[in-house]
Amino acid sequence: MQEVSRSGAADEIRLDALIADLWWRVRLINTDILEEEARAGVFDPVQPTYPLLAANLRARRDNLVATIGVLEQRARSVSEAA
Repeated sequence: MQEVSRSGAADEIRLDALIADLWWRVRLINTDILEEEARAGVFDPVQPTYPLLAANLRARRDNLVATIGVLEQRARSVSEAA
């Protein structure tokens, strides 16, 4: 049985907490996107009248999801190394 250092376990916990927090933020942004689309009455991002705020929120959400993917991969490699 391999021994996990306290620092490694704490880092893994912090990484898991960060990932969970980012997923929570993605859910909040999704809600904001839906609210802005409903307010404008435009739900298709390719429409010229699509709200700018919703488009910006979509880009932010997509960046967060990409970041989460990288962090999840890092978390997997950390747990495999432990």
